[in-house]
Amino acid sequence: MRLPTFILALAVSALAALPAAAETYKTPKALLKALYSYNTDNSDAEAPSPYSNFFSDHLNELLQADLDNTPEGDVGAIDFDPVIAGQDGTASDVRIGQPILLDDKAEVEVQFENGQEVTLFYTLVRQHGGWKVDDIANQKGDNPWSLSALLGDAQ
Repeated sequence: MRLPTFILALAVSALAALPAAAETYKTPKALLKALYSYNTDNSDAEAPSPYSNFFSDHLNELLQADLDNTPEGDVGAIDFDPVIAGQDGTASDVRIGQPILLDDKAEVEVQFENGQEVTLFYTLVRQHGGWKVDDIANQKGDNPWSLSALLGDAQ
């Protein structure tokens, strides 16, 4: 009887240890709620971004290409945290808008406080059985940006 119990305990332990990459988000809001509650201290140091588990294959490829083409010691195209639209701080009072769905894509507005009111526009794609971030854009202020454009993607 002890061997089956041991095997069951081992299987449960293995499942609990699976990385966040195995997580699938069935709705755009579920993905963004998880993204904004994610602790980047738990991220994979080898990944192209602390948020790689939340990003689409395409966005991760752009981030990896940027890393690969950036000389050692240099920062690269992204010198800030795109999820909080800054280098420092945290997103507080996060408000996730109603997603606009079109087939396997979604557009969602996210507002939060990080020293000032910030509004970001997310483009999401359905991939690997769930939703993933394909782009983030800040269209307000003096310096509008999109993550994919900063990374040199001509979409």
